[in-house]
Amino acid sequence: MYATAFKVLEILEKSDKPVPSSDISTELSISSSAVWKHINELRIIGYDIVASDEEGYMLDKSNMDFRPHVVYKHLKTKVIGRRMRYFDSIPSTIWYGKDLADQGELDDLHGLVIIAEEQTGGYGRMGRAWVSPSGGIWITIVLTPKIPIDHLFMLTLAGAVSVARVLRKMFDIGALIKWPNDIIIGDKKVAGILLELGAEGEQVKYCLVSLGIDANISIDKLNEPIKHLITSISEEVNHDIDRAALLAAFLKEFEARYDMITLGEYDAVIREWKNFSSTIGRRVRINTLRNSFEGEAVDIDPSGALVVRKDNGKIEKVIAGDCVHI
Repeated sequence: MYATAFKVLEILEKSDKPVPSSDISTELSISSSAVWKHINELRIIGYDIVASDEEGYMLDKSNMDFRPHVVYKHLKTKVIGRRMRYFDSIPSTIWYGKDLADQGELDDLHGLVIIAEEQTGGYGRMGRAWVSPSGGIWITIVLTPKIPIDHLFMLTLAGAVSVARVLRKMFDIGALIKWPNDIIIGDKKVAGILLELGAEGEQVKYCLVSLGIDANISIDKLNEPIKHLITSISEEVNHDIDRAALLAAFLKEFEARYDMITLGEYDAVIREWKNFSSTIGRRVRINTLRNSFEGEAVDIDPSGALVVRKDNGKIEKVIAGDCVHI
């Protein structure tokens, strides 16, 4: 997707001074207008490039380890992640995704991944604030899926399974999934998945799958009252990890499960989710907008609802709510 643009980027990255357009044209055997086109393309996807008519193009090389070209080196997907946009700081990748999807050509946005080094207004389920400092992985994937509306919740399951699989493969971490959308290590949250839909009447136009992973973050430094309930990958493995490689691996796993869902292989994804579940078989307290109760989590049904056997023996299916392991 960005092959020539990244060649232009490589030339700029190697230079400590502005590079004339003519030098880039000569080295890559492209026209000066093509150089301008690829410079503009790089700016759109998240690179700060200053232009001077007299001197040429100069690249700001700060925070380069998690930019699209680095992720691309590891990427093995067909569609998801082949388009990217990166921000050093943004209020929320999901807000940006909404604005883009509401204004743009949706066919051109399918598979786009929006990446932020930090979010200043990140949020999770029920609009709860999600502290998203530099060092994490904060992304939103824009999708225009051909999936029945009553199965779109499967995208959340697919995201959670993909994170758990990658953490186990790359770091030998016993990551599990806590219903509905938390990825945990031990009893501490390390990542979460959020799904939001863009609809017009009863027709879903697009889906936004957002992922937050506490990757290279020192939890003790967070000004967060619940920091005793969260962890980071770097703290679990005692060193900083390669975020670009992790993100690329997640996108590969997610695309595989996305393809399964589009083919109607719902049972296979649910089966994987159950295999990684830390909730099924546990005693839980459920808090919903209507009530609270305790019981044993015994299953999730085909709609993604948590099946709980209450203390009085009755079965309750929970579609939305907070689940506390007790």
